[in-house]
Amino acid sequence: MSASSHTDTQTAEKLKSMELTQRDEQGATGRFVYWAGVLFALAHIYFNTLGTLSELWVSAIHFSGFALICALMVPLSKKRANAGWVIGLDLLIGAIAVGTTFYLILFEDALYERGVHFITSDWVVAVVAILVALEMTRRTTGWFIPCLIVFALTYVFWWGQYVDGMFNFPGLSLETVLYRSYFSSEGMFGSIARISWTYVFMFILFGAFLVKSGAGDFIIELSRCAAGRMIGGPGFVAVLGSGLMGSVSGSSVANTVSTGVITIPLMRKAGFPARFAAGVEAAASTGGQLMPPVMGAGAFIMASYTQIPYVEIIAIAALPAL
Repeated sequence: MSASSHTDTQTAEKLKSMELTQRDEQGATGRFVYWAGVLFALAHIYFNTLGTLSELWVSAIHFSGFALICALMVPLSKKRANAGWVIGLDLLIGAIAVGTTFYLILFEDALYERGVHFITSDWVVAVVAILVALEMTRRTTGWFIPCLIVFALTYVFWWGQYVDGMFNFPGLSLETVLYRSYFSSEGMFGSIARISWTYVFMFILFGAFLVKSGAGDFIIELSRCAAGRMIGGPGFVAVLGSGLMGSVSGSSVANTVSTGVITIPLMRKAGFPARFAAGVEAAASTGGQLMPPVMGAGAFIMASYTQIPYVEIIAIAALPAL
């Protein structure tokens, strides 16, 4: 094996290790997640075309399905991902997520009648559901966002009242915070969840079909034809290819894994230092999330909150993204 091919193999292995899941995709868990994902995708196509379920129910199914799949595909411990006790614990966490959303669906009317006057089961379900959401966020994005959420929640119901000056906040009761975070239309199953299952999921599903149909290879070849002969061509190929892939993938990690396995060895062969090549790919893949139409879900959230048409937002964002 030549040195260059050995380097390419190492690069591919390193990029593979970047993927969130370290679980055996051919095992029983992988097969279960595969079919669960198929049903989940078909359900979302139904919800967005012929479905007549209420938005709350669809948002609850959307959350519980993602939590279950995330718990099984992004293990609690990457080093022991295929250990029986880790799989069992992840399955339990996913089942708990499903249970909390079914509680919301089954007792929807009673919950709205009680409002912030919680009974014991309401307390337990709300706290557990929020903890599960925080754990799934930690597994997929790291510690920063969960810590930021905890910081904001505790500020609202606890320590904000002790802060002097303009940041002083009289505070809300814990019951009010839990109700608004989990049971009300302002919380986990409100407008953000609706944007997720109507627009974000469908665009990412479209992007996945596009990539699996061979569009990823076409994008890389198109980038090579456009920039491959320029000075620093491999770097331009990485930027252009990652930008085009990022416009439909919606994930910087998925973007890096799919394009980096080609562009990083290409840059290394052209004489780019290893760290520089990795940096170019990482920056290009992250910047790809700013590319319309998906824009890392940001465009959909902006359209929902500002009431500016989505088409107008991506049209304005197109030139700066380029």
